[in-house]
Amino acid sequence: MKVFQFCFALLCIASSAFSQQADSLKSSSPNDSLASPPKSVFLHPYKVNYWVSGSIILVGVATDVPAINRIKGKPTISDAEIASLNTSAISSFDSWALTRDPTKAEQYDHLSDNMLTATIFLPALLAINKNIRHDWLPLLVMYAEAQSVVFTIYNYSFLGPTFQNKFRPIVYYDSIPLANRENGNGRNSFYSGHVATASLATFMMTKIYCDYHPEMGATKYLLYAAATIPPLALGYVRVLALKHFPSDDLVGLGLGAVCGIVIPELHKNKNNRTDIGMFTTPNGGAGFTLKWNPNRTTAL
Repeated sequence: MKVFQFCFALLCIASSAFSQQADSLKSSSPNDSLASPPKSVFLHPYKVNYWVSGSIILVGVATDVPAINRIKGKPTISDAEIASLNTSAISSFDSWALTRDPTKAEQYDHLSDNMLTATIFLPALLAINKNIRHDWLPLLVMYAEAQSVVFTIYNYSFLGPTFQNKFRPIVYYDSIPLANRENGNGRNSFYSGHVATASLATFMMTKIYCDYHPEMGATKYLLYAAATIPPLALGYVRVLALKHFPSDDLVGLGLGAVCGIVIPELHKNKNNRTDIGMFTTPNGGAGFTLKWNPNRTTAL
């Protein structure tokens, strides 16, 4: 379902950007553009190779869908595992996740899904800026590529639930029906994919805006600080939903922030000696490659 929400969000971003660009073109005639020079010079900070980025998106979607189903279909948590749970082994930083109100967990779970969808839409606000709107297509492709990378890291890296089996907070609550605590999805606490996706959206949005406005100087750090607010709020709600511990949220926030900054940086026009790609293995694994080409002198 999250994949379809993301695809729908991308379509909305594209339609919003395209419609505003079309309106701006209608407002001026060809004669007007010939009669006077343009009022502003558009910046083009990024260079997107559509073949490479498109391949990453397609391979990412094709491999992430079965991975998500596999992660959600983990073996049922046994009675013996639940009986052996030791809350004293949980750090004081994470322990407050075990003192929430379990009767409101489902309510907060639905709220967190809605918050994630809204956060995915946030980069559409960049279309308000006519300079950024001018490059709507490469930015849309770059955003889809970045989301695909984050999904793949979650689904296939050692940090993600494919290799980690940390119990969610819900498993520790004796007041919750045993059938809900034994669900195999309860093994997927580390790390928060919701927060990672939201963090990517806000930090990439901030990175793009700052790259189109280099005159901002140190003020940009205020924007980056603001970019932490939506994923932090989402992480808080995920704890209330008994889905994650605070440390799970912080890892997701950090990973999403790194990808949201690094991936646009790899696409910057000045950075023409770097290639990013994807590979797959016969057993269904997938990963990303980063190549350095010191002899390259022209942009991709």
